[in-house]
Amino acid sequence: MNYELAALKVFCEHLKKAHEISSPSQKTMSIGGILFQRAWLQGVLVSVSNNGDHLLLDDGTGLIQLSPLADSRVQPWKIGMYVMVVGGYVVCPDDYPMIKKPYQHLPNGQ
Repeated sequence: MNYELAALKVFCEHLKKAHEISSPSQKTMSIGGILFQRAWLQGVLVSVSNNGDHLLLDDGTGLIQLSPLADSRVQPWKIGMYVMVVGGYVVCPDDYPMIKKPYQHLPNGQ
């Protein structure tokens, strides 16, 4: 992951326009010429699997899957939680796009 590329603050709607830029060393995405590897979204959890390893976030423009790492599952995820997510963006052609990596719960809708 190239941390010189900022995490791009986006809505799910924007991610529909993202496309992969070929690179021999790293996967990089582009939206309107802006390069990124990590996306930053905020929204409400609308689905949580029983073991908390598969979440679905609604940001008001669309849905995106969240795949938390085992060490980020310390707290129980609950439907209705308002969360901020910053993580690697993965295109899933047969399903919702996905963000992999850590999350942060934003209590009181901050």
